[in-house]
Amino acid sequence: MKTVTLRSPGGLDQLSISDRATPGEPAAGEIRVALHGSSLNYHDLGIVTGNMPSDDGRIPLADGAGVVESVGAGVTEFAVGDMVVSCFFPDWQDGTPTIGDFSRTPGDGIDGFAREQVVLPATAFTHAPKGYDAVEAAAITTAGLTAWRALIVDGKLKAGDTVLLLGTGGVSIWALQIAKLMGATVAITSSSDEKLARAEAMGADFTLNYREDPEWGQKVLDWAGRGVDHVVEVGGPGTLAQSIKAVRVGGHISLIGVLTGASGEVPTAALMSKQARLQGLIVGSRREQQDFVRALETSGIKPVVDRRFPLDQLADAFRMQQGGEHFGKIGIEW
Repeated sequence: MKTVTLRSPGGLDQLSISDRATPGEPAAGEIRVALHGSSLNYHDLGIVTGNMPSDDGRIPLADGAGVVESVGAGVTEFAVGDMVVSCFFPDWQDGTPTIGDFSRTPGDGIDGFAREQVVLPATAFTHAPKGYDAVEAAAITTAGLTAWRALIVDGKLKAGDTVLLLGTGGVSIWALQIAKLMGATVAITSSSDEKLARAEAMGADFTLNYREDPEWGQKVLDWAGRGVDHVVEVGGPGTLAQSIKAVRVGGHISLIGVLTGASGEVPTAALMSKQARLQGLIVGSRREQQDFVRALETSGIKPVVDRRFPLDQLADAFRMQQGGEHFGKIGIEW
């Protein structure tokens, strides 16, 4: 089977394709999946560029979706022919968070899904949403579930709430779709007027170019009146101060990303005066993914996939991601 591996110390020129033996029949509790799609996340980019070191020869990509080819003894949840999608934390099945690292995350601590077939425990997958192809299904594993947990699981989003989204990457565009589905009012930022126009066409109620308005937190505060109820904060230390300014007293900030750095100053006095809940999160559990899948099937929404690349052009796909050209997700399809 075709397989992509990453040689240490990382770098896009260290990605290589080879043929490996097809995995055998699944053991008890396992399934064999013919993989057909993935999508890129900034976590994946950190791995392949060497900024988040992984083992030599690691198979990258945290997201994977495909069709069940065979099932091991005792597996009743899946049948041959089912479309399934992977879980970011295959060992976190349900309940409150118990995992704070990536030692068992595909594409990081264990091999990921940049390959044609895989045998894994059935509990490492959920059913894909009905009507989704493999790339669309793979887009829910990391970005989609992160947005769902931020707004629905942790944020308890309700109709009439106001939401601030930063940028137009995978998490933010998923969050836009989820927020509008729930009847929320949405503000979104970007450095691209073209991308802001696309977000507005998807239902964004207030758009703001943060390069033209560096004090965008105040602009969002003024727009919302008392401030927004929820912020999906994907930037990190470089944007957190503005997000705190934009949130209402008693509001909720989901700290998800570190696009502007892994550490930095936190305006603690401002956060305290806002009495806001600042909550870090990393994706979600298998049970939360199953809930998300049901919501997607009920709503009929699908992820925004900007462009699809074949598996043997994975490095080119990452180059597009590095350039920030994409709107929504970048898909890998084979």
